[in-house]
Amino acid sequence: MSRIRLSQLSTRAPEHASKEELKEKTARLVEELDALQNLLFAEGKHAILVVIQGMDASGKDGLIRDVLGNMNPQGVTVKSWKAPTPEELSHDFLWRIHEHAPARGMIQVFNRSHYEDILVTRVHKWCDDDTARKRMKAINDFEQLLQEHNHTHILKFYLHISREEQHERLNERMRDPAKMWKYNEKDFEEARLWDEYMTMYEDCFAHCDKPEWIIVPADQNWYKEYLVAKALHDLLSGLDMQFPGLKK
Repeated sequence: MSRIRLSQLSTRAPEHASKEELKEKTARLVEELDALQNLLFAEGKHAILVVIQGMDASGKDGLIRDVLGNMNPQGVTVKSWKAPTPEELSHDFLWRIHEHAPARGMIQVFNRSHYEDILVTRVHKWCDDDTARKRMKAINDFEQLLQEHNHTHILKFYLHISREEQHERLNERMRDPAKMWKYNEKDFEEARLWDEYMTMYEDCFAHCDKPEWIIVPADQNWYKEYLVAKALHDLLSGLDMQFPGLKK
């Protein structure tokens, strides 16, 4: 079993990458994604689940806005996952997730996801290792179910931000009036658990790797947006979709 070591992976674009060139490519990809999403919706044969995970301030909200915000809202839905409600806690941990799995023709985006139940829960010792292993198996079975029985294609992104960049962005929320609404004192408490989170993420990548995770350097938004837009574009353009003919 191969194991991803986040400390060994860069959180920034390669030195040779051109910001202006990649921003232009991203703009073209986003424009083409709009047409591909329309084709996906019209054909109605495939479903797309986009899972976005990352530490606080890794840029999940902005990524969703800038890469998927140009698409027809009839065919794209976004679900942001928060702490489970008492009713949700009275069921199995995937009960609340399955309701939001994408229908054929749809792109469903998870801002955080079912993986929180083997990440934050383990960091805070609400879930022991044995329970976590059982949940990982359940997650793998759940994703296999979606792929095999509903033609669902799953893209799983981890936004790989550096500790230093996260610290700067969290502090910016206290200075920038346009970002103050995002400020949450608990984010700083979670940031102090950085090493624990990295350990749990690496364990998650190792045991829930079908499909494999895409590790996205996230310190620079322009590079992050390009990588995610390209991955989604590659997936959709490879589905050999066709517009349906006239109905009889």
